[in-house]
Amino acid sequence: MRLTIQRGFTLIEVMIVVAIVAILAAIAYPSYSDYAFRTRRADGKEMMMRVASAQERYYTNLNNYATDAQLGLGTPPVSEKGYYTIGIALANSNQTYTLTATPATSQVGDKCGNLIMTNSGNKTMSGDESNGKCW
Repeated sequence: MRLTIQRGFTLIEVMIVVAIVAILAAIAYPSYSDYAFRTRRADGKEMMMRVASAQERYYTNLNNYATDAQLGLGTPPVSEKGYYTIGIALANSNQTYTLTATPATSQVGDKCGNLIMTNSGNKTMSGDESNGKCW
């Protein structure tokens, strides 16, 4: 009698490997998504700092803060990679401002929500910090 040598994998072995890969992917994907949101948040912070710097330069020259059209950064200003749109709200006869970075495109699901900064340097957000420090 001749012995035949089997080569390859059985269906059960393949299904076990597929199940293990699926479990690992289910664990890894949420962590990856949270990390991607945190990384893209830097784009909005950077744009807010650029707008705040432009506001302070404008205030130094004209003794009041500017609208987005007067700053020349676009109407409304959009972050470099397009993940945030910056809104400028002026108050007290243009002596104070509040910047609001609203998430756009793939950043919309970020748990921090809108990033908010005032002319006095106060930084807050409309969401929660369950995805790392927002600021």
